[in-house]
Amino acid sequence: MVLSALLAPAAHAVPTYTEYLDLPSLNGDGEYGGGLHPMLPLAEPPLRDALTQARADGIDPARYATLLHQYWLVVATGNAAIDLETWAPERGVAANSATFSLVYVNYFRLAAARADLYWAGMAGIAGASFAAGFFDVGDVGSVVSLGGIHQLGNTVADLLRATPPELLTGVPSDITGLATLGPRLTAADLVWYQTRLMIMQKHIFIDLVPMHEAYLAHGMAGIDELHAAGLIGDGMLAAWRGIDGGTEAGRADALTAMADREQNEIIADQWDVTASGRDGMGRVLTYVTTVAGKPAVPGTRAPGVYAPVTVWSPIAAGSPLGLRMPLPAFNWADRDTRWDYIAADLLPRHLELATATARASAVYREPFAAKLDRGRMLARLPDIITDLTTQWQVVPS
Repeated sequence: MVLSALLAPAAHAVPTYTEYLDLPSLNGDGEYGGGLHPMLPLAEPPLRDALTQARADGIDPARYATLLHQYWLVVATGNAAIDLETWAPERGVAANSATFSLVYVNYFRLAAARADLYWAGMAGIAGASFAAGFFDVGDVGSVVSLGGIHQLGNTVADLLRATPPELLTGVPSDITGLATLGPRLTAADLVWYQTRLMIMQKHIFIDLVPMHEAYLAHGMAGIDELHAAGLIGDGMLAAWRGIDGGTEAGRADALTAMADREQNEIIADQWDVTASGRDGMGRVLTYVTTVAGKPAVPGTRAPGVYAPVTVWSPIAAGSPLGLRMPLPAFNWADRDTRWDYIAADLLPRHLELATATARASAVYREPFAAKLDRGRMLARLPDIITDLTTQWQVVPS
């Protein structure tokens, strides 16, 4: 019996990675706390060990795609000093406000570490403006009761009342909605909107930051594995090859490709849902974001300066009468016009900054709090109201 036991084949433990194979990504859009699947650890060592075993056994990367994504997400949140388990938009603003800022601080960390990571720099700078809007929306006591969004809506309503009636039919619905619904916004509307912004912010991080960490750790080998797993497509693979090739053209193409992925793939549907929510208030809030927002990338124009609204009277005889408003002719939630603005104004200005390495480094290294303060709507509200009241003009053809 003893001899038989010694000669019998040893029982081998099932490799630990097998329970992580073929898992779907259940939280890839960032709506909830935690990682991509509840079975996956939130600590780096067990994820790394499972990946090492799966690679050694020649497992098809497509089968461990969610495990791979979770590993790089855990690395990314660890480097950003973010607790992935408690990063939970559904828990509300107070529970996530510190993390909201840490996301943008981390973009600046990446851009400062590698000057060729153009998208990370733009995400940080434009994101600081986005974060300012987030905190404006959350500062309910000041913005609403002291006049922020309500004052904006009332100002537009007063100007519409002074507009020749024959011009009113051509005023875009976003502007009339701001005038009619803006003064009725509630604290609950604002909290809902903040939650929507937090979800989109986490979705972008989940998608784009892990691939940055994979590249920083393993170069193109890390990116190739993401591609083999099906986590990125041929277009994003080409973008990373452009960065890795070290040419200015490659870096510029990568910036455009990543911005396109961010705006037109990752969060496009979420903007649609946000704009259609809350019985019209979602549309008002996305338009307020457009009116008050101005990406802090040097030289970038405010949306209302880039594309101001001009409407013309339907009177056929004589010279038609026009109304020019210092308000945006588009809503940030609408993907086509949002991308037009980004491609025509934001991307070129950021390229000018990113290629001036010393200047870009100074911008990236400026304290985030200073960037945030400059973008706050309360600080800019007098200028916004002045622009509205002095630049609303009736013009001849």
